[in-house]
Amino acid sequence: MRYRPLLAADYSLPANPETVAWGYYSGQSKPVLTVHSGDTVRMQTLSTCGSPEQMVSRGVKAEQIPPYTDPIYKEVKDIGPGGHILTGPVSIAEAEPGDVLEVQILKVDIDVDFACNAFGLGRGFLPMEYPYSRFKIIPLDRNKMIARFAPGIELPLHPFFGSMGVAPAGGKIDSAPPFAHAGNLDNKELVAGTTLYIPVAVKGALFQAGDGHAGQGNGEVDITALETYLSGTFRFIVHKDRRLLWPRAETSEYFISMGFSKELKEATEHAVRDMIDFLVTEKHLTRDDAYMLSSVAVDVDITQLVDGNVGVHALLPKRIFTGAAPR
Repeated sequence: MRYRPLLAADYSLPANPETVAWGYYSGQSKPVLTVHSGDTVRMQTLSTCGSPEQMVSRGVKAEQIPPYTDPIYKEVKDIGPGGHILTGPVSIAEAEPGDVLEVQILKVDIDVDFACNAFGLGRGFLPMEYPYSRFKIIPLDRNKMIARFAPGIELPLHPFFGSMGVAPAGGKIDSAPPFAHAGNLDNKELVAGTTLYIPVAVKGALFQAGDGHAGQGNGEVDITALETYLSGTFRFIVHKDRRLLWPRAETSEYFISMGFSKELKEATEHAVRDMIDFLVTEKHLTRDDAYMLSSVAVDVDITQLVDGNVGVHALLPKRIFTGAAPR
């Protein structure tokens, strides 16, 4: 077999028919695992490349497909309204509505030697220019950490989970549009070693992850990335003394704010306003200086354009902070 087994953590959560949520986040879901603040969980996730039969028909060798895929496709009946197969939910016992859940992304492993990319009729950013469907299998070299997209084209691999989020208050929501619960962020900055902060809306937070990507371009314009199987190790920490309206993130180089809306302008406004709030509350700038600094130092990037709610993220470089007290 060409897949990788789970690695040790405080808890391991394999992907099977009892541990996945297919196409939704829900505040009414029952947790498949309960842990405590500070615990680590190793989570195994599926790709969005289709059933074993579909993948084999498109050129994937049967022995490359992890064996836990088939039972999930055959046995899970509670499907939709979205299409992502998410592992979880994991309940963090201390989390309450109004808290902030810190998700430390400790490790992300690619579990197979292939990825897929596809676009479909009526989907993607340019649906009228591509009124048909295409599917492509892309070989991955996990030793060299490259994808062989085509002869003469090699892509560096930067694996991350397209979807990481908590439950909204209330019932099921589609797994596709990102929002305050995080979810389908498709933010390629969120690789191993980075941290995601999410406002909690329900008891236990109910964290889920999936939609594994071996890499992606900002925009994700055809609606898919280098879709693949990932396993990730996460540490969960509950903060009782913090409040957030939108998810935020932190990498070794950047503080990141995010915004989501059906309209790109409104999503950008959310991300920029939240960056200003971060600079005021965390860096103790005046609101005027925060607006000015956002203009001269912050990069505002399009995360994705194709998930119902478009995403924008603003990147504030850490290197500009010298340690001197603000005036």
